[in-house]
Amino acid sequence: MTDIVPFNEFGSLDDLDFQASAFDTATDVLRAPELDDLADIEETPFQLMRRMDLNVIHDPDATDVIPRISGAQHRKPAASALKGRVMIAAMAAGAAAAAAHSAVNPSDKASAETLLASDTTLGDTPNVTGTARGMQVVSVTPALNSTLHSEELAKGAAYAQERAEREARLARPLFAKPTQGIFTSGFGYRWGALHAGVDLAGPIGTPIYAVADGVVIDVGPTAGYGAWVKLRHSDGTVTLYGHINTWTVSIGQRVFAGDQIATIGNRGFSTGPHCHFEVMPNGSDRIDPVPWLSQRGISVGGYAG
Repeated sequence: MTDIVPFNEFGSLDDLDFQASAFDTATDVLRAPELDDLADIEETPFQLMRRMDLNVIHDPDATDVIPRISGAQHRKPAASALKGRVMIAAMAAGAAAAAAHSAVNPSDKASAETLLASDTTLGDTPNVTGTARGMQVVSVTPALNSTLHSEELAKGAAYAQERAEREARLARPLFAKPTQGIFTSGFGYRWGALHAGVDLAGPIGTPIYAVADGVVIDVGPTAGYGAWVKLRHSDGTVTLYGHINTWTVSIGQRVFAGDQIATIGNRGFSTGPHCHFEVMPNGSDRIDPVPWLSQRGISVGGYAG
């Protein structure tokens, strides 16, 4: 006859001593930390491993828990999935807090220098306008000196004007008719005296022009001619314009063919308003102006007597 005794009659299962019993190995297996998912510790007191005996063929199904070898080094076990999730959540929370702080407290660092492509800076701190997250406009000091730029612009304009005037002069004819008048008297003796030029009659105030490029060597009132203008040209020839009413040039002034130098008058020994024109090839001897003008493509028109 067998008595049924309650299992815990003699105390808790943990209080029982199975060291000398057949349950010795089983107890070690149950208490092995390797089987506990929450045991995230650096060191483990035991290793669960397959018993290997180099001299005896070991039963592949037999496993045993053996004491840890003293002084052995082991890798740190990988962190549990729970710990990984906690770390990721903490990192995300930190990033969100940093972004919120940057949005609420934008950087007011004003000493940063703006670097140009030429490895130079803008010098003074630029004035930045706009929002921190939107479009920003940077106001900088112009690199050019406005005063120097204005001077260069003025010089360029003056050069352009001078060039235009030069081009206009080059477009002028080399020779021009002294004035628009009627040929009333030619070269030769008249009333017992040499009439050393030609007379071109016209109203007082009619313009008189330089027949070629030259320099004014004399101008103003003079005996006999009333008033005159004398020009010396590049080949040494001197031309004379007499009985003028007014003049627009001065001694030493350079003139070009076609420039107005005076107006027709009736001064001196004159029988009526006209321009008395003379040509002196060497500056003293007078020649007939009609053929001289004709050789240069200028005609004084028909003789009106």
